[in-house]
Amino acid sequence: MPRQTKSEFLLLLRHSGQMPAPDELEALMRKFQRWIDSMKAKGQFVRTNGLEFTGKVIHTGGVVSDGPFAEAKEVVGGYIVIAARSLAQAVQIAKRCPGLKQPGTMIEVRPIAHGS
Repeated sequence: MPRQTKSEFLLLLRHSGQMPAPDELEALMRKFQRWIDSMKAKGQFVRTNGLEFTGKVIHTGGVVSDGPFAEAKEVVGGYIVIAARSLAQAVQIAKRCPGLKQPGTMIEVRPIAHGS
């Protein structure tokens, strides 16, 4: 039987911008680490990083403003790149993210296009 190859998918971690209390955050980070360790054991984990809450947004015409915006309903807090056989499998992996138990959290799952 031919082996099905895996593609890479980007999980954009979005949340309300409200951080849990320090003890809750510590417990959540332990759950994240167990989830990532589980993906590593299955050959699904590629890489991850959090994002700072500062930056710039470049608009059409080259106008630069501060960002992310405080009035935004959600903030991209980080990303995870995973390997999966299909978008459906990537979604199933993302559904196990412990951050989804936090109010206002969502994950955008996007296939990564590999050009020439």
